Amino acid sequence: MLRKKAENVGDVLSQYMREVGIETPLAEYRAVQAWPKIAGKAVAARTLDVSLHHQTLYVKLLSPALRNELAMRRASLVSQLNEAAGMQVVFDIHFY
Repeated sequence: MLRKKAENVGDVLSQYMREVGIETPLAEYRAVQAWPKIAGKAVAARTLDVSLHHQTLYVKLLSPALRNELAMRRASLVSQLNEAAGMQVVFDIHFY
């Protein structure tokens, strides 16, 4: 029996997900699901909706003051969300 080069299972799985087109949607899902952890419990409790469309995360909040506070942390939040997703899927956050 002839052996082929051994490959890491994670690498093979990543390549397969890329080929079938589910790598980016999965990363987008991870970014949205990471919002409560990254934003914190207090912010998550005041968040009504989180969705991602065209590389912009839309976050509906209860408090205008909270919107202003998070807007100042936008760059940091984008970076943390992309890290949680495993790739760059969020380029901007829109608070409303």
